Amino acid sequence: MGGAGAPEWLIREDAGQPVLLALYLRQVLGIRSPEELPHLRGIPPRANDRSEEAQALLERQWREFWAMTVEPQAHPSPVPLDLVDGFDTALALPVEGCDQLRAAFEPHAAEALAFAQSANARYRKEASHSTGTAYRAYAGAIAEHERQVGRRAHSFELNVQVLPLNQRGVWWIGSLTIAVTDGLRGDVAAFDAAIHPIIAELA
Repeated sequence: MGGAGAPEWLIREDAGQPVLLALYLRQVLGIRSPEELPHLRGIPPRANDRSEEAQALLERQWREFWAMTVEPQAHPSPVPLDLVDGFDTALALPVEGCDQLRAAFEPHAAEALAFAQSANARYRKEASHSTGTAYRAYAGAIAEHERQVGRRAHSFELNVQVLPLNQRGVWWIGSLTIAVTDGLRGDVAAFDAAIHPIIAELA
């Protein structure tokens, strides 16, 4: 971050429980989108036995829920939200237009919550052991980008979700949000190489 008048960048890194919950539910419900994003490790995907029409409806409701979950400020609900039974305060859906998704989510509440809490706690534990290295990883990539382009980086924001996905990589999941595999995030050299194109796109 710079002084007065200098460009500023803000990077938030997390393994957010809402995103983890959403991806767990996506997998156990057999929802395809976002198709480019790999599955979570160790969660068997559901064999799909719905009609095409029922699946298409669920996928549409899911995509709206996913956008609201990943970037809630950019995708506010047009109607009030209501908590979903069994999820405590961890999950809410619009009061209208999500009936099928709500009914599909409810039977999976206990195991979805347990998964999200466990994965989030694991991320926090690992992050606490590497205090300062998270900042350095991004600062180094920004400094390298500035050297390559011969100017200061533009101001930007980036949200990083560190997730237990079954493939290594980085994927855009929102206009300001990427998902990165936890194993890749923990590999300093590989993560540095992977985050460079993201920084170049933003800065």
